[in-house]
Amino acid sequence: MDGVINLFKPKGMTSHDAVSIMRRILGTRRIGHTGTLDPNAAGVLPLCIGKGTRISEYLLDVDKEYIGELTLGLETDTQDEEGRVINTSSIKVNEQEIIETFSKFTGTISQVPPMYSALKYKGKKLYELAREGKIIEREPRSINIYDIKVMNIEDNKKILFYTKCSRGTYVRTLCNDIGRTLNTYGYMSYLLRVGVGNFKIEDALSVDYIVSLDKDNIKSFITPMDKALTHFSTINVPDSFFSKIVNGVHLPVNYNDENKNSSLLRVYCKDKFIGIGRIINKDNEQYLKMDKVLI
Repeated sequence: MDGVINLFKPKGMTSHDAVSIMRRILGTRRIGHTGTLDPNAAGVLPLCIGKGTRISEYLLDVDKEYIGELTLGLETDTQDEEGRVINTSSIKVNEQEIIETFSKFTGTISQVPPMYSALKYKGKKLYELAREGKIIEREPRSINIYDIKVMNIEDNKKILFYTKCSRGTYVRTLCNDIGRTLNTYGYMSYLLRVGVGNFKIEDALSVDYIVSLDKDNIKSFITPMDKALTHFSTINVPDSFFSKIVNGVHLPVNYNDENKNSSLLRVYCKDKFIGIGRIINKDNEQYLKMDKVLI
């Protein structure tokens, strides 16, 4: 089994636990995730299996989609419902203020990573330092919010919303920042990840369902490596170059794809997926260089 399986991770399970469980179910150690999903969140967690573990790095930067809930009036130290309340506010906001404020959080914005995160400072994770009562100054980072929509507002206090965002976005920090922009406080009271690149929640499989399948049926739900990387454009190499391309020889090419959205390419030869390559320029000529051969 080589490829990617779209797992639905339940709330309360760590991403590491999900990997361990799937290793036992599938009887292989070669399983890894493509970026953690908070234990307090549920939803899409693509897991790379077998040779698929070699493409995990190419799935780290894909866009993520979430449905979250922001609860106003309270601020917690973790920015979610699990944290300790550190600020309260009785300020009331109306629906129009909420909608207008959400609309401000689109495009490229600056976000300060939370203390309760797995980012490291001098070799130690920030959440470990936070539990020791230490606060480390964090540099703001640029993230992209491609889309954000208010789905429902309850009593002008609980806001259900959808967002599509870049890697590195902390949705709980987004909730915290929106609360402060509304001149009150807010925390993330719910989070469901509904998409990771091309992997969507409607196709995700629960652990219980996977356990109920035999190995042949499980294989039918594993996305082949190349199909998991459709955010990369493709290039087809003539059959006569097969031995050279699988051995990493740079091949002269004439490549022009106006629609390409990545410098990386899915490389095919003899109707087989060979691996990931890129176009390089040398002496005013184009060459195809393999980044990773995957056959």
